[in-house]
Amino acid sequence: MRSAANIDGHPIHPMLVSFPFAYLFGGACIDLWARATDRPRWFQTASHMGLLGIGAALAAAVPGLIDYVFTVPPKSSARKRATNHMIANVSALGLFALARAGRRQQDSRPASWSVAAELAGMTLMTAAGWMGGVLVFRNQIGVDHRYANAGKYRVEAARVTDETIDAAAVDELKIGQMKLVRAGDRRIAIARTEHGHAAFDDRCTHKGGPLSDGSLVCDTVQCPWHGSQFDVMTGRVKEGPAKPPLATYAVEERNGRVLVRLDDRLKG
Repeated sequence: MRSAANIDGHPIHPMLVSFPFAYLFGGACIDLWARATDRPRWFQTASHMGLLGIGAALAAAVPGLIDYVFTVPPKSSARKRATNHMIANVSALGLFALARAGRRQQDSRPASWSVAAELAGMTLMTAAGWMGGVLVFRNQIGVDHRYANAGKYRVEAARVTDETIDAAAVDELKIGQMKLVRAGDRRIAIARTEHGHAAFDDRCTHKGGPLSDGSLVCDTVQCPWHGSQFDVMTGRVKEGPAKPPLATYAVEERNGRVLVRLDDRLKG
């Protein structure tokens, strides 16, 4: 799923995370080495790296938080993993900030408990990095793998009535394209096939994968996570591992607009 915080389609958060990791991890290693070899002059270098690392971590957290709120699908394994990733990173940053209290001066030997806090921070940061990698390679957060012009991204749909939304213009999507819209707390995928427009829940019934980020061929959408396939018109499962059918919505084309009835939710 394409990152909400990006530069020309390239996610910003992965660009920045290497800096705090290098500074904080490197500074902790230098502290350990300087203590073991009795080289006090290196404590100042480690102190400077720690400050740079904390600043870089705060900068990297901003696009990460944007992606957490606007990119990661709710009620999915990706959301749980992203939450743990965030908690681990925030905890690690807190430990590195706490470790600075163990330095009376920049070039002074850090207290033993300060070094222990850095070691604990290194462990949490490594775990958070591993979870971040899983988010990219398994959950495909920040990955836009689809063919060119395959779809559009999330917008807040205009309400026509309490139970009807204006999701798109009739000619907005080409055949084979999808669009993700929000209606309150609902995520609804709008698709255009050879047989017209269809609307269905964006969440795969298997593990919650974002269907709008998958592939649409004829009347079939394929989840990008595990390959489940659904008929977008009826919600029927055409290929597993998903077993429950997909919820679909009644669609009407009126005055050049695609209207979706939220109260007409069906399961194939």
